[in-house]
Amino acid sequence: MSAKKLKLHHKILLALVLGAIFGALFNISKYKLEITYRIDKREAATEVVERWKQIEFVDAETKAVKATFGAEDQLRILSYVGKMSAADKSRMIVNVTPETGEQLSFANVRKIEKVKTIAVLIKPIGTLFIRLLMFVAIPLVLSSLLVGAASLGDIKKVGSIGSKTVGFYLITIVSAIAMGLLMVNTIQPGTRLSTDAREKLMVNFEANIADKIQEETSIDLIDLLMRIVPTNPVEAMSRGDMLAVIFFALMLGVSLTMVSKQKSEPVIRFFDGVSDTMIRMVELILVIAPYGVFALISAVVGEFGFDILQTLAWYVGTLLIAYALHQFITLGLLVRVFGGMNPATFFRGIKDVMLIAFSSSSSAATLPVNMDCCQKNLGVPKKITSFVLPLGATINMDGTSMYQAVAAVFIAQVYGIDLNLGAQLTIILTAVLASIGTAPVPGVGIVMLIIVLRSVNIPEEGIALILGVDRFLDMCRTVLNVSGDAAVTVIMAKQEGVLGKPDPDAIDA
Repeated sequence: MSAKKLKLHHKILLALVLGAIFGALFNISKYKLEITYRIDKREAATEVVERWKQIEFVDAETKAVKATFGAEDQLRILSYVGKMSAADKSRMIVNVTPETGEQLSFANVRKIEKVKTIAVLIKPIGTLFIRLLMFVAIPLVLSSLLVGAASLGDIKKVGSIGSKTVGFYLITIVSAIAMGLLMVNTIQPGTRLSTDAREKLMVNFEANIADKIQEETSIDLIDLLMRIVPTNPVEAMSRGDMLAVIFFALMLGVSLTMVSKQKSEPVIRFFDGVSDTMIRMVELILVIAPYGVFALISAVVGEFGFDILQTLAWYVGTLLIAYALHQFITLGLLVRVFGGMNPATFFRGIKDVMLIAFSSSSSAATLPVNMDCCQKNLGVPKKITSFVLPLGATINMDGTSMYQAVAAVFIAQVYGIDLNLGAQLTIILTAVLASIGTAPVPGVGIVMLIIVLRSVNIPEEGIALILGVDRFLDMCRTVLNVSGDAAVTVIMAKQEGVLGKPDPDAIDA
């Protein structure tokens, strides 16, 4: 089969595999460091050191040794340097003793970092792909939702569909958290982490979360409700504040039904044209999807490798089992029972969505692809996808909420903290509220996890235990997030009696 005949999901899957292999072949060495130091006021130099026996930091003024590190301490060295101010670095002498025995000294050090390989250097290609999808998301949501709300023609109908959508989203979130808690309490991965592994993880990653722990993080429902109503819609769009954009689009769409057709129809036609144009733009962007996916996956594997997965195998395995059960059992049953669709048909229809979600780790970036696939592959009319999916990308985080619950119990198990039924119910409630406030972008789940940990008095420092595998699990949980959005979209189309019916708003393939 020629490359031209390969379907998009096959190309993306191939890119995933090749990217992982490429990243493994050109992974970042934990025995190399790149030291940049200043020679004089105008000139700086960079030197790579590797296979050192010892690296020590000496105060240039007092000649006192401030810190000493061994051959396996790359992450600790980077953490130590990361905490230093520019002034501290400038008065520090870095002495490196390689395995050869010849000592090297560097003064006026500006920075010390890992030596990047080609697998990491090509990451901007993947970042460009994600930015292109994000670039489409806001105008697509605004135009599609406005047209969808206007086509419903009745504010009561908008409210009815909205309340049912939120209700089904809450069902998927709560069932995801319950599934995660069932698995983590059954497998108990925290009791299987050795003391040595725990200490090593804490030393290596505690600096990475120090700043986040210091941040004031809490759930303020009043503030969340206030943020839904933007004082400046244009500013909300520039910030990517999806809830505010959704509210603005709904208000515009509903208001258009209250003016004469002579005035409303040109506006609706204009935004309908914008919506169709954005869908076409998504199709153009997806042409480079395999290249973007290859770059993203190779960068992840190249930077983090697979070593850390072995250390946290029980924790990772617990989450992956819970993810799979919720994805294929819970969502599959919901689609069958409430959506009247064969789960196999459903998952075939969103395979491109799942692959893009896994690669990008962003529900917002995947949103345009999800809208396209739900309309073309699952037979959901545009007026349903344009309403349900943007809302889901903002408030429905099945994978993220499950991860927060499992991570909290895992950390508690490592610390020997017994969480009773009341504490675990608190985790469910907090994780639901935290998931609603979670931005649909990579990595934000860690901040929300701090809120969950504080709700049941689990040490936030324990996040360092799981930080090393968070990037990989972020990719996995995003798949669950977007799958839950698609499932509820199918259900709502069925509930409204429009699933699989000819869509007058659809554009030709």
